[in-house]
Amino acid sequence: MQNDLIAALSEKLPAIMRWAGSIARELRKHNIEITGKTSGSVFTDALTLADLTVQDLIINAMRDLDPLFLKCKIEAEETTGDLERFASESDLTLSLDPIDGTKQFRDKTGNGYSVMLHLRNPQDVLYSLIYLPEQGPTGGWVEVNQGTIRCGKDDCSVTARAALDALEPINSQSRPDSPNIYLIGFQQRDPECAEMVTQIGLKGFAPDEMPDSIYPLLASGEFGGSLIHSPNIYDFPVSLHIARQLGGDAIWAHNGESVHFKETWMDDRADMLRLPGIVACSANRETLEKLASLAREWNPNRYDN
Repeated sequence: MQNDLIAALSEKLPAIMRWAGSIARELRKHNIEITGKTSGSVFTDALTLADLTVQDLIINAMRDLDPLFLKCKIEAEETTGDLERFASESDLTLSLDPIDGTKQFRDKTGNGYSVMLHLRNPQDVLYSLIYLPEQGPTGGWVEVNQGTIRCGKDDCSVTARAALDALEPINSQSRPDSPNIYLIGFQQRDPECAEMVTQIGLKGFAPDEMPDSIYPLLASGEFGGSLIHSPNIYDFPVSLHIARQLGGDAIWAHNGESVHFKETWMDDRADMLRLPGIVACSANRETLEKLASLAREWNPNRYDN
């Protein structure tokens, strides 16, 4: 089933994501902010009508397009869509973030938002697809599929799958090794923690300093990795997937173990599932160890109270 499912996702999901991205791009022209999350983080609590609408489209499209999709558990950041049609128990999980980068999307402070979905089992990520509606004039892609990473601009003159197939796969041997590291999740300490990363010979970037979405930056080598406190399970696993495909990993800072998905916790303030503790992620094993060593004794609790 796993191989058939990956094949079905790679064939049918690109068109869905392109449609969803087009809707997000159009909705962004309007005042669509809504309330709903109260974690205290402006990056976590941002919520728009686009998040809800895009999720409804993707969930219901998967419901209708292939019965294989319904054999998976579904984890989605919002509550819209026919979620009850998916399996209640399965080793395979589809996880969706309808608008990653909602604050930037809502505030119109940049174009690095994306629509993203991945497939995973309890141990690893098996397939990832990200559509970036405003990366270039016609959007952009990141796809990680069975050893191949594709990253680049969309071409709407051909089908979504054909546009992806035309992208040259990332070559891990020629990909540059960047010292740039993305930090998020440390609440008000994001800038301080980013500076501490810079002090160990890397270059830390807090969320407000990020030039674009982390996923194409990590895939292309413009960024070397990330250091994230209690990452959510809707978007972070794609970074893990990219890093592992490039020969790196994602590890827990406190014990150096490779990240898995057997243990999560519900963040009731943000209404989302998270991995515990602080996670370092990089395609470079030396960078990975530097980040984990730096954060090993940092507070493992996301919130002070």
